[in-house]
Amino acid sequence: MSTPSASKSGADAPHSLKIMNNDSKNSIPIIPVSDVPSRPLNEDSEIFQNSKDGVNMGPSNRNKKSVAVKKLEKRIIRLTAQAITDFGMIEDGDRVMVAMSGGKDSFVLLDALRTLQKRAPIKFDLVAVNVDQHIPNFPREALEQYFKDIDVEYHIEDQDTYSIIQRLIPEGRNVCSLCARLRRGILYRVAGEMKCNKIALGHDIVGTLLLNLFYGGRMKAMPPILRSDDKRNVVIRPLAYVRESETEKFAKIRQYPLTSKGICGAGENLKRQEVKELIKAWDREFPGRIYNLFMSLQRVSPSHLMDKRLYDFHNFVPLLPAASADEGEDE
Repeated sequence: MSTPSASKSGADAPHSLKIMNNDSKNSIPIIPVSDVPSRPLNEDSEIFQNSKDGVNMGPSNRNKKSVAVKKLEKRIIRLTAQAITDFGMIEDGDRVMVAMSGGKDSFVLLDALRTLQKRAPIKFDLVAVNVDQHIPNFPREALEQYFKDIDVEYHIEDQDTYSIIQRLIPEGRNVCSLCARLRRGILYRVAGEMKCNKIALGHDIVGTLLLNLFYGGRMKAMPPILRSDDKRNVVIRPLAYVRESETEKFAKIRQYPLTSKGICGAGENLKRQEVKELIKAWDREFPGRIYNLFMSLQRVSPSHLMDKRLYDFHNFVPLLPAASADEGEDE
Protein backbone atom coordinates (compact mmCIF):
# COMPACT_ATOMS: atom_id res chain seq x y z
CA MET A 1 0.00 0.00 0.00
CA SER A 2 1.68 3.19 -1.02
CA THR A 3 1.05 6.86 -0.55
CA PRO A 4 0.53 9.16 -3.56
CA SER A 5 4.16 10.22 -3.48
CA ALA A 6 5.29 6.61 -3.41
CA SER A 7 2.99 5.46 -6.18
CA LYS A 8 3.99 8.29 -8.49
CA SER A 9 7.68 7.67 -8.08
CA GLY A 10 7.68 4.11 -9.48
CA ALA A 11 10.84 3.14 -11.26
CA ASP A 12 11.91 6.79 -11.43
CA ALA A 13 12.01 7.14 -7.63
CA PRO A 14 14.93 9.10 -6.11
CA HIS A 15 17.88 6.96 -5.18
CA SER A 16 17.61 7.78 -1.50
CA LEU A 17 15.06 8.42 1.20
CA LYS A 18 15.62 10.22 4.45
CA ILE A 19 14.98 7.94 7.37
CA MET A 20 15.17 10.85 9.81
CA ASN A 21 14.32 14.48 9.21
CA ASN A 22 17.07 16.06 11.31
CA ASP A 23 20.02 15.33 9.07
CA SER A 24 20.08 15.52 5.27
CA LYS A 25 22.99 13.07 5.26
CA ASN A 26 20.85 10.37 6.82
CA SER A 27 19.52 8.62 3.77
CA ILE A 28 18.80 5.07 2.76
CA PRO A 29 19.81 4.06 -0.78
CA ILE A 30 16.85 2.60 -2.60
CA ILE A 31 18.39 -0.31 -4.46
CA PRO A 32 17.40 -3.97 -4.57
CA VAL A 33 19.44 -6.25 -2.39
CA SER A 34 20.29 -9.89 -2.61
CA ASP A 35 22.43 -10.31 0.48
CA VAL A 36 19.61 -10.84 2.97
CA PRO A 37 20.00 -14.42 4.22
CA SER A 38 16.97 -16.54 3.46
CA ARG A 39 16.13 -19.97 2.19
CA PRO A 40 17.81 -20.29 -1.23
CA LEU A 41 15.71 -20.58 -4.36
CA ASN A 42 16.34 -23.47 -6.69
CA GLU A 43 15.04 -24.63 -10.03
CA ASP A 44 12.37 -26.73 -8.36
CA SER A 45 10.97 -23.70 -6.58
CA GLU A 46 7.56 -22.51 -7.68
CA ILE A 47 9.00 -19.19 -8.81
CA PHE A 48 10.91 -21.01 -11.56
CA GLN A 49 8.02 -23.09 -12.83
CA ASN A 50 5.13 -22.47 -15.17
CA SER A 51 1.87 -22.29 -13.21
CA LYS A 52 0.06 -24.49 -15.73
CA ASP A 53 2.24 -27.53 -16.31
CA GLY A 54 5.07 -27.16 -13.78
CA VAL A 55 7.76 -27.44 -16.47
CA ASN A 56 10.93 -25.57 -15.69
CA MET A 57 11.19 -22.22 -17.41
CA GLY A 58 13.79 -21.44 -20.02
CA PRO A 59 16.55 -18.90 -19.33
CA SER A 60 14.54 -16.00 -20.79
CA ASN A 61 11.44 -16.56 -18.65
CA ARG A 62 13.60 -17.29 -15.63
CA ASN A 63 15.37 -13.96 -16.03
CA LYS A 64 12.01 -12.20 -16.27
CA LYS A 65 10.94 -13.86 -13.04
CA SER A 66 14.21 -12.88 -11.40
CA VAL A 67 13.62 -9.26 -12.40
CA ALA A 68 10.06 -9.41 -11.03
CA VAL A 69 11.34 -10.75 -7.71
CA LYS A 70 13.94 -7.99 -7.44
CA LYS A 71 11.31 -5.35 -8.27
CA LEU A 72 9.03 -6.69 -5.53
CA GLU A 73 11.90 -6.75 -3.05
CA LYS A 74 12.89 -3.21 -4.00
CA ARG A 75 9.31 -2.00 -3.63
CA ILE A 76 8.87 -3.55 -0.17
CA ILE A 77 12.17 -2.07 1.05
CA ARG A 78 11.34 1.35 -0.43
CA LEU A 79 7.85 1.49 1.08
CA THR A 80 9.14 0.30 4.45
CA ALA A 81 11.79 3.03 4.45
CA GLN A 82 9.20 5.61 3.44
CA ALA A 83 6.82 4.63 6.24
CA ILE A 84 9.68 4.79 8.77
CA THR A 85 10.57 8.25 7.46
CA ASP A 86 7.02 9.62 7.22
CA PHE A 87 6.14 8.72 10.81
CA GLY A 88 9.57 8.91 12.48
CA MET A 89 9.40 5.28 13.57
CA ILE A 90 13.10 4.56 14.11
CA GLU A 91 15.79 6.87 15.44
CA ASP A 92 19.51 6.63 16.01
CA GLY A 93 20.32 4.36 18.95
CA ASP A 94 16.94 2.59 19.01
CA ARG A 95 16.71 -1.04 20.03
CA VAL A 96 13.79 -2.50 18.11
CA MET A 97 11.97 -5.65 19.11
CA VAL A 98 10.48 -7.42 16.08
CA ALA A 99 7.50 -9.45 17.23
CA MET A 100 7.69 -12.78 15.40
CA SER A 101 4.36 -14.59 15.42
CA GLY A 102 5.46 -16.99 12.70
CA GLY A 103 3.13 -15.42 10.13
CA LYS A 104 4.15 -13.96 6.78
CA ASP A 105 4.08 -10.32 7.92
CA SER A 106 6.54 -10.91 10.75
CA PHE A 107 9.06 -12.66 8.49
CA VAL A 108 8.85 -9.99 5.77
CA LEU A 109 9.10 -7.28 8.45
CA LEU A 110 12.26 -8.79 9.93
CA ASP A 111 13.78 -9.19 6.47
CA ALA A 112 13.05 -5.57 5.51
CA LEU A 113 14.35 -4.12 8.77
CA ARG A 114 17.56 -6.15 8.57
CA THR A 115 18.13 -4.83 5.06
CA LEU A 116 17.57 -1.22 6.14
CA GLN A 117 19.75 -1.74 9.20
CA LYS A 118 22.68 -2.51 6.91
CA ARG A 119 22.30 0.54 4.68
CA ALA A 120 20.91 3.21 7.03
CA PRO A 121 23.28 5.98 8.19
CA ILE A 122 21.80 5.68 11.68
CA LYS A 123 22.55 2.82 14.04
CA PHE A 124 19.78 0.71 15.53
CA ASP A 125 19.63 -2.79 16.95
CA LEU A 126 17.12 -5.54 16.15
CA VAL A 127 16.04 -8.46 18.28
CA ALA A 128 13.50 -11.01 17.06
CA VAL A 129 11.10 -12.10 19.81
CA ASN A 130 8.59 -14.92 19.71
CA VAL A 131 6.11 -15.77 22.46
CA ASP A 132 5.75 -19.54 22.75
CA GLN A 133 2.19 -19.77 24.08
CA HIS A 134 2.31 -23.59 24.31
CA ILE A 135 -0.05 -23.98 21.37
CA PRO A 136 0.02 -27.65 20.30
CA ASN A 137 2.20 -28.35 17.26
CA PHE A 138 3.74 -24.88 17.24
CA PRO A 139 6.99 -25.24 15.20
CA ARG A 140 9.28 -23.67 17.77
CA GLU A 141 12.34 -25.60 16.65
CA ALA A 142 11.92 -24.53 13.00
CA LEU A 143 11.53 -20.89 14.00
CA GLU A 144 14.53 -21.00 16.30
CA GLN A 145 16.63 -22.65 13.60
CA TYR A 146 15.63 -19.89 11.15
CA PHE A 147 16.87 -17.24 13.59
CA LYS A 148 20.16 -19.09 13.91
CA ASP A 149 20.50 -19.50 10.14
CA ILE A 150 20.16 -15.78 9.48
CA ASP A 151 22.34 -14.90 12.49
CA VAL A 152 19.93 -12.51 14.18
CA GLU A 153 19.68 -11.83 17.90
CA TYR A 154 16.56 -13.53 19.15
CA HIS A 155 14.61 -14.49 22.24
CA ILE A 156 11.77 -16.98 22.67
CA GLU A 157 9.57 -16.19 25.66
CA ASP A 158 7.96 -19.28 27.17
CA GLN A 159 4.46 -18.45 28.42
CA ASP A 160 1.60 -20.95 28.63
CA THR A 161 -1.30 -18.68 27.70
CA TYR A 162 -2.96 -21.49 25.77
CA SER A 163 -4.12 -23.26 28.94
CA ILE A 164 -5.35 -19.95 30.37
CA ILE A 165 -7.47 -19.33 27.28
CA GLN A 166 -8.80 -22.88 27.34
CA ARG A 167 -9.85 -22.41 30.96
CA LEU A 168 -11.45 -18.97 30.55
CA ILE A 169 -13.13 -19.12 27.14
CA PRO A 170 -16.01 -21.58 26.59
CA GLU A 171 -15.60 -23.98 23.69
CA GLY A 172 -16.90 -22.55 20.43
CA ARG A 173 -16.32 -18.92 21.44
CA ASN A 174 -13.76 -16.73 19.67
CA VAL A 175 -10.43 -16.64 21.49
CA CYS A 176 -8.44 -14.37 19.16
CA SER A 177 -9.04 -11.12 21.07
CA LEU A 178 -7.98 -12.50 24.47
CA CYS A 179 -5.03 -14.33 22.93
CA ALA A 180 -3.81 -11.13 21.25
CA ARG A 181 -4.16 -9.10 24.45
CA LEU A 182 -2.26 -11.64 26.52
CA ARG A 183 0.49 -11.76 23.90
CA ARG A 184 0.65 -7.96 23.73
CA GLY A 185 1.06 -7.71 27.50
CA ILE A 186 3.89 -10.24 27.40
CA LEU A 187 5.62 -8.36 24.57
CA TYR A 188 5.39 -5.10 26.53
CA ARG A 189 7.00 -6.73 29.57
CA VAL A 190 9.74 -8.49 27.58
CA ALA A 191 10.53 -5.25 25.71
CA GLY A 192 11.34 -3.61 29.04
CA GLU A 193 13.42 -6.56 30.21
CA MET A 194 15.43 -6.58 26.97
CA LYS A 195 15.89 -2.79 26.92
CA CYS A 196 13.91 -2.40 23.68
CA ASN A 197 12.33 1.03 23.26
CA LYS A 198 10.37 0.16 20.08
CA ILE A 199 8.16 -2.83 19.26
CA ALA A 200 7.69 -3.55 15.56
CA LEU A 201 4.49 -5.39 14.58
CA GLY A 202 2.84 -6.52 11.38
CA HIS A 203 -0.36 -4.88 10.21
CA ASP A 204 -3.76 -5.19 8.58
CA ILE A 205 -4.75 -1.54 8.43
CA VAL A 206 -7.57 -1.60 5.88
CA GLY A 207 -8.88 -4.89 7.24
CA THR A 208 -9.03 -3.44 10.76
CA LEU A 209 -10.78 -0.32 9.45
CA LEU A 210 -13.48 -2.44 7.79
CA LEU A 211 -13.84 -4.68 10.84
CA ASN A 212 -14.46 -1.67 13.06
CA LEU A 213 -16.91 -0.15 10.57
CA PHE A 214 -18.89 -3.35 10.00
CA TYR A 215 -18.84 -4.91 13.47
CA GLY A 216 -17.77 -2.18 15.90
CA GLY A 217 -19.70 0.81 14.62
CA ARG A 218 -16.68 3.09 14.78
CA MET A 219 -14.16 4.60 12.40
CA LYS A 220 -10.84 3.24 13.57
CA ALA A 221 -7.90 1.39 12.04
CA MET A 222 -4.33 0.63 13.15
CA PRO A 223 -1.97 3.57 13.64
CA PRO A 224 1.50 3.35 12.09
CA ILE A 225 3.00 4.38 15.43
CA LEU A 226 1.55 4.72 18.91
CA ARG A 227 2.63 5.11 22.51
CA SER A 228 1.04 2.81 25.06
CA ASP A 229 -1.13 4.32 27.79
CA ASP A 230 1.59 3.75 30.39
CA LYS A 231 4.05 5.70 28.16
CA ARG A 232 6.60 2.92 28.47
CA ASN A 233 6.30 1.34 25.03
CA VAL A 234 6.19 2.63 21.45
CA VAL A 235 4.63 0.32 18.87
CA ILE A 236 5.56 0.79 15.20
CA ARG A 237 4.27 -0.79 11.99
CA PRO A 238 6.96 -0.29 9.34
CA LEU A 239 5.01 -2.29 6.71
CA ALA A 240 2.13 0.20 6.84
CA TYR A 241 2.43 1.05 3.12
CA VAL A 242 2.94 -2.54 1.96
CA ARG A 243 -0.06 -4.48 0.67
CA GLU A 244 -0.88 -7.87 2.14
CA SER A 245 -0.82 -9.37 -1.35
CA GLU A 246 2.80 -8.20 -1.64
CA THR A 247 3.89 -9.71 1.67
CA GLU A 248 2.08 -12.92 0.76
CA LYS A 249 3.87 -13.13 -2.59
CA PHE A 250 7.26 -12.29 -1.08
CA ALA A 251 6.86 -14.85 1.72
CA LYS A 252 6.11 -17.49 -0.89
CA ILE A 253 9.26 -16.60 -2.80
CA ARG A 254 11.44 -16.61 0.33
CA GLN A 255 9.98 -19.90 1.54
CA TYR A 256 9.82 -18.81 5.18
CA PRO A 257 8.93 -21.51 7.75
CA LEU A 258 5.44 -20.08 8.26
CA THR A 259 3.16 -21.15 11.09
CA SER A 260 -0.23 -22.49 10.08
CA LYS A 261 -3.09 -20.10 10.89
CA GLY A 262 -5.28 -22.87 12.27
CA ILE A 263 -2.64 -24.33 14.53
CA CYS A 264 -4.42 -23.30 17.76
CA GLY A 265 -7.55 -25.20 16.74
CA ALA A 266 -9.70 -22.07 16.79
CA GLY A 267 -8.90 -21.16 13.20
CA GLU A 268 -8.46 -17.61 11.98
CA ASN A 269 -10.92 -15.04 13.28
CA LEU A 270 -13.92 -15.65 11.02
CA LYS A 271 -14.86 -11.98 10.79
CA ARG A 272 -11.33 -10.99 9.83
CA GLN A 273 -11.21 -13.80 7.29
CA GLU A 274 -14.50 -12.56 5.85
CA VAL A 275 -13.03 -9.08 5.48
CA LYS A 276 -9.87 -10.45 3.84
CA GLU A 277 -11.97 -12.28 1.26
CA LEU A 278 -13.95 -9.10 0.64
CA ILE A 279 -10.74 -7.12 0.08
CA LYS A 280 -9.49 -9.74 -2.39
CA ALA A 281 -12.79 -9.60 -4.29
CA TRP A 282 -12.71 -5.80 -4.44
CA ASP A 283 -9.11 -5.92 -5.67
CA ARG A 284 -10.20 -8.14 -8.55
CA GLU A 285 -13.38 -6.30 -9.48
CA PHE A 286 -12.62 -2.69 -8.51
CA PRO A 287 -8.90 -1.84 -8.84
CA GLY A 288 -8.03 1.17 -6.72
CA ARG A 289 -10.82 0.77 -4.18
CA ILE A 290 -8.58 -0.56 -1.40
CA TYR A 291 -5.99 2.11 -2.15
CA ASN A 292 -8.66 4.80 -1.76
CA LEU A 293 -9.83 3.28 1.51
CA PHE A 294 -6.26 3.38 2.80
CA MET A 295 -5.74 6.97 1.65
CA SER A 296 -8.98 8.05 3.34
CA LEU A 297 -7.20 7.48 6.67
CA GLN A 298 -4.81 10.31 5.75
CA ARG A 299 -7.50 12.69 4.47
CA VAL A 300 -9.89 13.01 7.40
CA SER A 301 -12.32 15.96 7.59
CA PRO A 302 -13.74 16.06 11.16
CA SER A 303 -16.14 18.85 10.21
CA HIS A 304 -17.80 16.50 7.73
CA LEU A 305 -18.32 13.68 10.21
CA MET A 306 -20.56 13.53 13.27
CA ASP A 307 -18.16 13.06 16.18
CA LYS A 308 -18.65 15.96 18.61
CA ARG A 309 -15.40 15.01 20.34
CA LEU A 310 -13.48 15.95 17.20
CA TYR A 311 -15.39 19.02 16.06
CA ASP A 312 -17.35 21.75 17.84
CA PHE A 313 -20.46 22.10 15.66
CA HIS A 314 -21.67 25.11 17.67
CA ASN A 315 -18.54 27.22 17.27
CA PHE A 316 -17.37 25.52 14.07
CA VAL A 317 -13.85 24.74 15.30
CA PRO A 318 -11.95 21.42 15.48
CA LEU A 319 -11.32 19.88 18.91
CA LEU A 320 -9.26 16.74 18.19
CA PRO A 321 -8.63 15.35 21.70
CA ALA A 322 -5.98 12.69 22.26
CA ALA A 323 -7.47 9.21 22.05
CA SER A 324 -6.45 6.28 24.23
CA ALA A 325 -3.56 4.45 22.59
CA ASP A 326 -4.51 0.89 23.49
CA GLU A 327 -8.30 1.16 23.60
CA GLY A 328 -9.96 -1.56 21.60
CA GLU A 329 -6.92 -2.48 19.53
CA ASP A 330 -6.48 -6.13 18.71
CA GLU A 331 -3.91 -7.93 16.64
